[in-house]
Amino acid sequence: MYFIGYDIGSSSIKAALLNADTGVCVASATCPEKEMAIDVPHPSWAEQDPESWWQEIIRATGLLLSRFAVDPEQIKGIGIAYQMHGLVCVDKNQQVLRPAIIWCDSRAVDIGNSAFKNMGETYCLSHLLNSPGNFTASKLRWIQENEPHLYERIHKVMLPGDFIAMKLTGEAATTISGLSEGTFWDFTENRVDAALLKYYNIDEQLLSAIVPTFGVQGQLTAGAAATLGLTAGTPVTYRAGDQPNNAFSLNVLQPGEAATTAGTSGVVYAVHDKNSFDKKSRVNTFVHVNNDPAHTRNGVLMCLNGTGIANSWLKNLVGDITYPDMNQLAAQAPIGAAGLQVFPFGNGAERILENKSIGATVSHLNFNRHQRAHMMRAVQEGIVFGLNYGMDIMAEMDLNIHRVRAGHANMFLSPLFREAFANTANVVIELYNTDGAAGAARGAAIGAGYVNAADAFRGMECLSVIEPNAALQSQYRDVYGDWLNGLRTLLQ
Repeated sequence: MYFIGYDIGSSSIKAALLNADTGVCVASATCPEKEMAIDVPHPSWAEQDPESWWQEIIRATGLLLSRFAVDPEQIKGIGIAYQMHGLVCVDKNQQVLRPAIIWCDSRAVDIGNSAFKNMGETYCLSHLLNSPGNFTASKLRWIQENEPHLYERIHKVMLPGDFIAMKLTGEAATTISGLSEGTFWDFTENRVDAALLKYYNIDEQLLSAIVPTFGVQGQLTAGAAATLGLTAGTPVTYRAGDQPNNAFSLNVLQPGEAATTAGTSGVVYAVHDKNSFDKKSRVNTFVHVNNDPAHTRNGVLMCLNGTGIANSWLKNLVGDITYPDMNQLAAQAPIGAAGLQVFPFGNGAERILENKSIGATVSHLNFNRHQRAHMMRAVQEGIVFGLNYGMDIMAEMDLNIHRVRAGHANMFLSPLFREAFANTANVVIELYNTDGAAGAARGAAIGAGYVNAADAFRGMECLSVIEPNAALQSQYRDVYGDWLNGLRTLLQ
């Protein structure tokens, strides 16, 4: 039996084909070859065409089927992971009405901040566990206020993964986890939050029907099957946002366990068994994939927008150089990059900074002292320090993280990044041979009832363990302290 997992990111679409009998991913594909563009029609905006995701899924599926000879009849389920917090609007014919407003778009910050104040911070934190902030509900309100003629044509609103599921099955649906990430979910009443909808004047009929995270969510239509080269009737059996799915893909399911990623953005995601919140909503709580009425499982998520995108920006700026060469060059500079500091807040409003958009900053640059190696190291250290700043906030919520799991990918391919992360945060890092697409395929196998949660992670291996080094830890903590002082100055 085989299962396909798709991971719809803002940089690329990844696909994986899982042999559920062995737990091994037998083929994978990433499309396009270069990173997908993010359109910025106005400062602080970020948009993508949802149909472009679908076209890349078509290409990625074709590559999977060309790389491993599998009979489509043997593919028994499809899983979907997706970039969180985006907004896709479709009409009654399921046609996209405008570009998707994606996760790093900051246009609705003021709308969310006003809702937080006017609805009452106590209500929002106790019911939503978050400020409405810059999440999907606030983005929908922005359309209502600024594009009213388009708003009147909306039949359904959905997250990026809901859109792809609709393209596969023809059905508009979402999950409780998805509703929570859009701040539509009332954790106290265990239903869609009526007060938020009333405040934003949003008709609940615009929201899609709720399906389980694991289980049959719809079946592949004849048209979609023909387009993809798959079999009509193949069920979609799993769906989750990219960060809950990343945690799932690393078998992070129980209270106290934590996962981290460092792709375009960077995230630390810890599982909690309480409806907890940060009073300033700098980190956010969402429903985790394995939550059920008898066992509360929430994911507390801190996000740094400017992570891999900062390193990618530097790579493009420097020119003809590979990421491995950048990592080697960065390692030639000393810890602290000879005083050079980078604050990587150049990818929209940062939640950990209370939704401020302060832009990226390079500090203490000395033209006579600093070379390319210093800049490359300072960028990686700045990303680590930004992530650690968010983990300090999580510690205020009694989430003291001592061990994190990560996929052997993106920034975690850099030995310097791993060293800086382990020693700054004082955590043990476990690196595994998995990614979001593989996790989505494993989720599909569970959702189809083919394997249970205990067996789903066969084939996943720990590739390496990085532990803090006492001597290095002292140096990194000193440099982090200096970086914190610099951040406080920027925020004044």
